Amino acid sequence: MVPLDYENASSNTSMRLEMVKISAGKQPKQGTILINPGGPGLSGREFLAGASGPALQVATGGVYDLIGFDPRGTSNTIPFSCFTDAASRANFNLKTPVFLNSSDTAIGQIRAASVTFAESCRENAEDIGDLIGTGYVARDMMQIVDALNEDGLLHYWGFSYGTALGSTVAALFPGRMGRVVLDGVLNPHDYFTGRDVSQVTASDRSFEGFCSGCVANPSACRLAEVASNNADGLCNTVYELLYKLKYDPFVTGSSISDIIDYTVLKGAIQTALLNPLTWPGLALGLYGLLTENVTEARTLFSLTVSDPTVFPDIGQEAGYGIRLSDVVPETRNATSLQAVLDEFYATSRLLGDSYARPALTYGSWPFKGKGRYRGDFNHIKTETPILFVGSDLDPVTPLANAQNASAGFEGSVVLQHEGYGHTSPAQPSLCTARAIRSYFVNGTLPAPGTKCPPVFDLFSNHTVDEALALLGKRTLEDDGEMGLMSAVMQLNTMMPRMGVK
Repeated sequence: MVPLDYENASSNTSMRLEMVKISAGKQPKQGTILINPGGPGLSGREFLAGASGPALQVATGGVYDLIGFDPRGTSNTIPFSCFTDAASRANFNLKTPVFLNSSDTAIGQIRAASVTFAESCRENAEDIGDLIGTGYVARDMMQIVDALNEDGLLHYWGFSYGTALGSTVAALFPGRMGRVVLDGVLNPHDYFTGRDVSQVTASDRSFEGFCSGCVANPSACRLAEVASNNADGLCNTVYELLYKLKYDPFVTGSSISDIIDYTVLKGAIQTALLNPLTWPGLALGLYGLLTENVTEARTLFSLTVSDPTVFPDIGQEAGYGIRLSDVVPETRNATSLQAVLDEFYATSRLLGDSYARPALTYGSWPFKGKGRYRGDFNHIKTETPILFVGSDLDPVTPLANAQNASAGFEGSVVLQHEGYGHTSPAQPSLCTARAIRSYFVNGTLPAPGTKCPPVFDLFSNHTVDEALALLGKRTLEDDGEMGLMSAVMQLNTMMPRMGVK
């Protein structure tokens, strides 16, 4: 049990923080690591309770207990919901466009829907709307640390949004930080102001990597044929296809859900960029669209996940509530708002119209998260230096974010993971896995400027067992490293694929 409202000194109301623990596999135990898979709105409890739990135990050296918890507003911890029933939620979903450029009227529709959504949240979640922000979650984490009665330090591995949470708890409690890894980093300076254009600075570069990877492996990617094995031509062909689908969607069956339009294809591309393991499927679906092969085109449906901003379930709806409650945005009129949208569009041709969307809602949002960190994330000296992990090829949390965040925490180090996808498990690297395990087990930081290449090439299409066999004894130092790589590849398949918005 933790306090419901840390800033209300007159209240003794508490809430139950739901969590799960996996015990250390080796002795002597070195402590406990808290895990956050990202979101916001994702359940750390469910993430750890699945196959990710044993994989994370191996990846951290096996000498720690691991705890996954449901942050406020998420899953079983005071769940945040803005609708009275599933039908109301589905109706909102059906009537609200996903991407700002999906039609000439999408922006107006989304702005109007955002106002109604904010009002619905005020009506249905007023009692907890200001209690689910990241600042209070950070305090909950320290309550867990206190209850453990170990060394009094927070040991933590946060992915994606979990890095904004990690930066916050480190800024609030710098003297109580143990070994903290922030992987796939959000720039906290931008996140809490609601102007995080930096998220999409590498999005187009990541997509170009998909195109060049396909062209470099034509035997594994027939899509290369449609652009005469030219990477730039292939990217342009896909952009042209997106535009065409706005006005001429591709029908693959007898149901309304069998239509592939701009939103379906954009959603498939956005989701696939988070994990290169899915790139062969994306390439096949694109090839099917361009050659009008219905069976192959339908592959795209398996890649399309519901966008977290249209609330198909309470989990993703909560993520939007947390994200909006964290932000104290500048006041924006129609002209200044358009300037923000234009900045997103100019930064990323591909994902600008996706990640600009929250900007349409900030002005009407009724809640401001309590306990928000008011500092500037600069000149912070933590008890133990933080390890930041970032990639210049990550489509939604580029390397520059890790570098900017690290600059505010004295003694911290940025490990440059050179793989594609979102967070380090997306395109696994033995070098990265070794560095993270060594940091947790021995407290050893990699040398500043360390770069870690991925182990496997794009479009290699290997199964986990085939990939490990190809590594062989020439690369792995001992049998334990075979287990380490197997664990990281398992994480690749288990990581939630939802980029922060």
